[in-house]
Amino acid sequence: MGVNRRLSASGCMFGLAYGDALGRPTEFKRYEEIVAVYGPGGPRELTGDPALVTDDTQMTLSVAGALLDTGLPVTADRLEPHLRQRFLDWAMSPDNNRAPGMTCLRSIGRLAEGLPWAEATDHGSKGCGANMRVAPVGLLPGLNDEVRAAVAQFQSALTHGHPTALAASELTAFAVHWLRAGLLPADLPAALRERCGTQRAVYHGDWLGDLWQGPAIAGPEEFIARGWDECLAVLDRLDAALRRPDAGGDPCLATGEGWIAEEALATAALCFLLHADDPVAALGRAAATSGDSDSIACLAGAFAGAAHGLDAWPPSWAERIEYRSDLARVASAWD
Repeated sequence: MGVNRRLSASGCMFGLAYGDALGRPTEFKRYEEIVAVYGPGGPRELTGDPALVTDDTQMTLSVAGALLDTGLPVTADRLEPHLRQRFLDWAMSPDNNRAPGMTCLRSIGRLAEGLPWAEATDHGSKGCGANMRVAPVGLLPGLNDEVRAAVAQFQSALTHGHPTALAASELTAFAVHWLRAGLLPADLPAALRERCGTQRAVYHGDWLGDLWQGPAIAGPEEFIARGWDECLAVLDRLDAALRRPDAGGDPCLATGEGWIAEEALATAALCFLLHADDPVAALGRAAATSGDSDSIACLAGAFAGAAHGLDAWPPSWAERIEYRSDLARVASAWD
């Protein structure tokens, strides 16, 4: 499939929304229930006009909006008030009725009370709400790798303060960034593993401050290493699944149900890589999962769209997806 690199941001933003919409009706359902309705390939057609998305796309647009509001250079002091306001706007919106994650709601509730973000966050949560919204960080131009990594972790840290949430968010953002730049899908697992090794002791103190402090943690390097080690462990499961012939079935059995950040990354990557040349099939496979189907399909769509560009998706879908004007605004800014 030829790739129009100029439209890879569009492919990513619309792809994540398409995956979200396809996974919305299958979330919370068992695999057997899903395939009884859609077949083993999962849903392949958007339903409704507009085709509704979930909080995954809504919060992704919040992160994208905060980045656009901030502009360059991106620093913690400049980005934080925009992220805070965008998250508060989302939390108070009447459209925030799509089974939003409780960690996000509780943390944003504390932000609404005026607490500093480091006190508002849930220090023990590594839920996938940390990285299902991070794709815009991978698309934002003008960042070096250090700043991109820090921004990815920081947007997680406002709600999900667990080191694995931080590390998985960084890996997700870099997967989008690398695929958009032309990384071959087959090379993605090795690139993710290498990132786990090189970043294992890197703590972005200028951004994260004293987030690392907690019982029985000797220092910031030990704190962040726990997150990278958990991500590496799930990447072992991803590699094992990719070495086996694909016999169909529920991808969650190989890499987890996606309710937690590292499993959302790995299972989305698995669905994408099993169907690297057929993005719509990757979304259907991701939506036909027994776990957090909308988040898994959302991330699979971000990866496929970043790799293949806007041409990856049926043209008619763009007119039917909810928030199409917001998605187009972000995409046009970065394409």
